[in-house]
Amino acid sequence: MPITKSAKKAMNRSQKLEARNKDFKIKMKMAMKKFTKSIEKGESVTLEQLSHIFKRIDKCLKVGILKPRNAARKKARMSKMFHAAQSK
Repeated sequence: MPITKSAKKAMNRSQKLEARNKDFKIKMKMAMKKFTKSIEKGESVTLEQLSHIFKRIDKCLKVGILKPRNAARKKARMSKMFHAAQSK
């Protein structure tokens, strides 16, 4: 346990940031999973759904949860799946 006042504040801040980051990451992963499941089922997907996923990925990138190349890779994979589903 932290002893000094600044260490206690740092611990509180760390816990708050961890909770916030986890929330962003979970929302991003759930949006991606929902999108992929709907494509696998053969349901129609819209451009709004894809832009919603991009929004989630960009927010995680902005906050610092994802690195730039990781975010770009996720966006590329999602758009590739979207275009493959549209061509069917």
